[in-house]
Amino acid sequence: MNSDSPFPFHDLNLSLGTPTSSSLIVPKPEPIDDDAPPLDFSTPSPTAQSFNAIEEFNRISELFRTAFDQREGDAVPPLDLGPDALALVPVPAPETQIAAAAAPSSSRRYQPRSSELVRVLDLKPEDHGYFRENIRKTRMLFDSLRVFAIAEEEKMQMAAPGPHRKPRGDLKATGLMRQSGMWLNRDKRIVGEIPGISIGDVFFTRMELCMVGLHGHPQAGIDYVPASQSSNGEPIATSIIVSGGYEDDEDEGDMIVYTGHGGQDKHNKQVVHQKLESGNLALERSMNYGVEVRVIRGVRYGGSSVGKIYVYDGLYRIIETWFDIGRSGFGVYKFRLIRIENQAEMGSVVIKRAESLRTRPLEVRPRGYVSLDVSRKKENFPVFFYNDIDDDHDPMHYDYLVSTIFPPFVYNAGANTGCECVEGCTQDCFCAMKNGGEFAYDMHGTLVRGKPLVFECGPHCRCPPTCPNRVTQKGVRNRFEVFRSRETGWAVRSLDLIQAGSFICEYTGVVLTREQAQLFTMNGDRLIYPGRFGERWKEWGDLSQIFSDYVHPTYPSVPPLDFAMDVSRMRNVACYMSHSTIPNVFVQLVLYDHNNVSFPHMMLFAMENIPPMRELSLDYGVAEADETATKLAICN
Repeated sequence: MNSDSPFPFHDLNLSLGTPTSSSLIVPKPEPIDDDAPPLDFSTPSPTAQSFNAIEEFNRISELFRTAFDQREGDAVPPLDLGPDALALVPVPAPETQIAAAAAPSSSRRYQPRSSELVRVLDLKPEDHGYFRENIRKTRMLFDSLRVFAIAEEEKMQMAAPGPHRKPRGDLKATGLMRQSGMWLNRDKRIVGEIPGISIGDVFFTRMELCMVGLHGHPQAGIDYVPASQSSNGEPIATSIIVSGGYEDDEDEGDMIVYTGHGGQDKHNKQVVHQKLESGNLALERSMNYGVEVRVIRGVRYGGSSVGKIYVYDGLYRIIETWFDIGRSGFGVYKFRLIRIENQAEMGSVVIKRAESLRTRPLEVRPRGYVSLDVSRKKENFPVFFYNDIDDDHDPMHYDYLVSTIFPPFVYNAGANTGCECVEGCTQDCFCAMKNGGEFAYDMHGTLVRGKPLVFECGPHCRCPPTCPNRVTQKGVRNRFEVFRSRETGWAVRSLDLIQAGSFICEYTGVVLTREQAQLFTMNGDRLIYPGRFGERWKEWGDLSQIFSDYVHPTYPSVPPLDFAMDVSRMRNVACYMSHSTIPNVFVQLVLYDHNNVSFPHMMLFAMENIPPMRELSLDYGVAEADETATKLAICN
C-alpha cells in the first residue's frame, strides 16, 4: 500500500519479479488518425482590457491566433510522443485533500509521466463523484477549446479562399492544455480502472485518450511502462486499443485475440517476423503477473474528424500467448484476452445496438415499444416511446409541441428587421453585430460558447436556409427515445452519439404571463419557470483556466425572465428529461422569429459528448430539498 496517499493504492512495483534485461522500446503502431499538423506550444500572453462585447470577441480571437500561429524562425517544442510517453494516471499528493483538489491552474506546466505502477482500491461514493466531476470538467474545457479553435480556423479560411486542410481543433486544444499542465493522471501509472472514467465513455480522438490518461500514446496500440523505467527491469502493459485494422486480430467482444506489434508495412500487412520485445514483451509480462489491461475499441463513425471514435470497454485479463504464422506467412505473437466479469455492458455493444434500433427497433426489442413516434411525424426524426416496466402510457396523452407558443403581443415588440445577406451571411452582417460581432456557431452548427442570448437569422433575413446562423430553428438532428425509468420515472436518451456543443432540441410549452401563471397555479396546474433553470451556459466555452483574463460574455443582455410555460397539455420530448446537479445538457436562450428579448426560446445543447442510450439530464435550478416539486412531479 502507498502510505503517502489519501487513497488506497496497491503498489504493483513491490509485487513484480526480479529484474531482467531491458528491452528496446518500439510501440505497436495503429492506423494514424490523420496527417496531423505539428502542435504549437507557444505561450499566449493575453492583455487585460476594458470589456465590451465586440472587443471581447476580438481579444479572444487574437489569443487563439497568437497561441496557434507558427511563426517563421520560432522553435516549436515537440510533443512527447516517444516510447516514454505511455500510460497516464492521477494520484493526489499526500497533503492534497479531495475537497481542495480543484481543476489544475493554468500556471502549472507539463509534467513528465511517472513510471510508478499503482492500482486504485475501495473508493467511496463521494470519491467516485469527485473524480468523475474532475474528468467531466477537464473534457468540457478540452471540447470548448477544440470548438473555439475550429471556429477560428474556419474564419481564417473564409478570409483566404483556396484549398485548406481540415481543421484539427483537437490537436490545438490538447496542446494548450498540455502546456498549461492540465493533462490528467501524470504522477502515477494506474493499472485497471481510471477513477472518473466509466465504461461506455466515448472519445473522438486519441489525443483525448492521452489527455485523461486512459491510453498514453497517440498512435501506438500497446501502452506500457518500458523496461528502462520499470522497478524490476521488465515492461508492463496497461492498455491496448483494438481498432480492427490488423489482419490477424480477432474480436468477439468478451474474447479478443490481439496481434503483437512489429513487422507491418504502412498497409498493415505483415512483412517480417515479430519479436518478443517492447509492447509484445510487456503484454506477456502482464499475463505472467496477472496485471489486467484496459481495452479501448475504435469504432467507425462518420461524424469524427478521423472517421472513428474510441470507446472504453473495460478491463481484460491476458490468459494466453503464442507464436503463430499469420495470414501473410510471417510469424506473429498473439495474445488471448478475456473480459473480467461483473462489469458494465461494453460501450461498443451499446453503440451497435443503438445503430440497429434506429432502423430495426422491433427486431432488436420486440417487447416494450408503445409507439415508434410520439411526435406523430412532427419532428424531423421519429421519437420512440419505450416502457418495459409497467402499463403507464402517459406520454401518449399529450399534444406534441415542436416549437414554443408565445402570446401574439410578443411578435409586435421591437423592429422586425434582419440581415440583407442574399448570398450568405458574413462576419460583418447585421445579425453578427447583434451577437456582439461574431456568430455563435461554427460552420457545423456547433455552439462555440454559451452566451446570455443568441440571435439567429430569422424570417426577416434575406440569407438562404443554408446560412450557418440558422441552427436551432431547423429542429432536431438526432433520434430520441422517451422511456420508463425505475430511478427517475420518465427519462430521455438518444439513439445517436451527440457531440459536445451540439443542438439537441427546444424545451417547448405554452408561454404564460405572470398574471396568467397565477390563474393556472390556482387551478392546480404545474408550470415550468424558465428563469429558474441553472445558468449552465456559462460553463460551456469557459476558457478562464487557459486565459487568465477571460471574461464571461455579458452581451447580448437579457432581462430577468418573468414568464412561465404550461406543459400540462402540450409538450415535447424535452419535458421528460430528468433533473441533475451534474447535467449533460444545458439551456441556451435563442431568438430567431421575433426580437422580444423578454421571451426567448429555451434551446438545449450538449455539455459533453453523450454516447447513445445514455440518459439526458438538465439542471432545473431547484434546491435539493425541492426536487420533488420539479420536473418529475410535472411529467409523472
